[in-house]
Amino acid sequence: MFGAVRAWRSLRLPVAQQHLDRLTSTDASFLHQEGPVSHMHIGGVLIFDGSPPAFEDYLDHVRSRLHLVPRYRQKLATPPLETGRPLWVDDPSFNLEYHVRHSALPPPGTEEQLFQLAARIASQPLDRSRPLWENWLIEGLEGNRFALISKTHHALVDGVSGVDLATVLFDIEREPAPPDLAELEPWQPQPEPSAAELVAAGARGMVGTTVELATRAMSAATEPAASLARLRDIAEGVGEIVWAILNPAPETPLNVEIGPHRRYAVVRQRLSEYKEVKNAFGGTVNDVVLSVVSGALARWLRQRGIRTEGLEMRALVPVSVRAADERGTLGNRLTLMRAPLPVYIRDPLARLRVVRQTMDGLKESKQAVGAATLAAVNDLAPPTILAQASRLNFSTRLFNLLVTNIPGPQVPLYVLGRELIDLFPLAFLPENHALAVAIMSYNGAVGYGLLADYDALPDLDVIARGLDVSLQELLACARARASAETPARETPARETPAAETPAAETSRRRAAPAGGPVPILPTAGERRKRGPAADMRAAKRPRGDRPVGKPPRA
Repeated sequence: MFGAVRAWRSLRLPVAQQHLDRLTSTDASFLHQEGPVSHMHIGGVLIFDGSPPAFEDYLDHVRSRLHLVPRYRQKLATPPLETGRPLWVDDPSFNLEYHVRHSALPPPGTEEQLFQLAARIASQPLDRSRPLWENWLIEGLEGNRFALISKTHHALVDGVSGVDLATVLFDIEREPAPPDLAELEPWQPQPEPSAAELVAAGARGMVGTTVELATRAMSAATEPAASLARLRDIAEGVGEIVWAILNPAPETPLNVEIGPHRRYAVVRQRLSEYKEVKNAFGGTVNDVVLSVVSGALARWLRQRGIRTEGLEMRALVPVSVRAADERGTLGNRLTLMRAPLPVYIRDPLARLRVVRQTMDGLKESKQAVGAATLAAVNDLAPPTILAQASRLNFSTRLFNLLVTNIPGPQVPLYVLGRELIDLFPLAFLPENHALAVAIMSYNGAVGYGLLADYDALPDLDVIARGLDVSLQELLACARARASAETPARETPARETPAAETPAAETSRRRAAPAGGPVPILPTAGERRKRGPAADMRAAKRPRGDRPVGKPPRA
């Protein structure tokens, strides 16, 4: 949903988004996947400190940045008889006031009311006859705050590292430099294309894709050794995906028929706590996130009376494959990884260890290469085949829920001088998937956004509370380990006693010879003694005397 601050800084000029651009196969797959109950838009709930700006001022602010993302003034156009993938075309009737909306919470304006409104907004599909986005300015939030709710179709932006409108609306300074008036020239849309022009544009896109693949093939022919290694990786990667399809994800209460209505809950945590766990036990922040999610789901399942022994759920984890030279472009550059959620493990540390080891194996595997290869093949597929492939990608055979972790900027951001204080992402629900967990870090915080089907998950709050419990368990393990290691580092070396009697020294040396272990049993001489009284009697006897009543043995 949001790019890094450096990506925003690179957007001084309009992004290369042209009239009659053809959607990529991945972009088109999100359109094919969309249905009456599965909406393929993403977004976020952003909470700001201070009083809200006037709506007209906010409109002007959006208008002043809109030239940086030309796609937000474009709509979809489909070639006749669906002979090719849809294209982006300028919308000559573009109306900013339709896309930027103004609302207010009724008193008392609690966060619960705000998140209920976000759930209702997420429950409504976007109008495909217009540019595929909305942005809501929400007043009336208690505590002298206001909110923005963004909503953008997944075909427009990849949600992990792509650039969208929300990115360019932000400033990294409370009072930024005024915009360059030369960049704010009135927008002149291209005329709507005819049916013949749509067919021709689609054909040009197909030819471009074919030429690109042919160029790659020629390049591979000049480097046979590297190409052979690449083919082995591709074969291995496709094989891993086929194996995942043949070994489906387990059946869970999350994989049921869903409706169009949504619930939304959030969780606030600190990024420093995730790093504390990571630094104590190794791995990555994402490993800790997946372990925390696993623990929360395990508690939720057990509370519903479902046994978790031997149950390992699967999460679909989107991974951006956007190259460095593709920064600042819209559209999707994603591959999908299937990560384990070992809900069968009750011990938090053991659960983290399994997640870390499995994720390390996935990173070394060729699953991403196989997914990228299938995506490239889809570029040549006709719309009907592409629609079937997109349904396979989001099949319940492959995963139980979506979990996406988005790294955000770690500096304060501002809109019209108001500081962004909370950021909670909104994901989407594919068909027959009742829960999506989106996580985003911002300015030292970690915000969870839990989107759920309204009917399937009335107990969404149980999962939200479980996220806090799971993180606290791992923190307790990390801090216990740190406190156990601190005395070992700080305790000084043991000092030798100031005085030691010759008898004690002789006994110590006999009991623990140099380099040998200390004996557990006493020596023969020590066994004759019975404590202090025996020592006193031995001191009174002349040397050579023996105790009375015990004659010497022959």
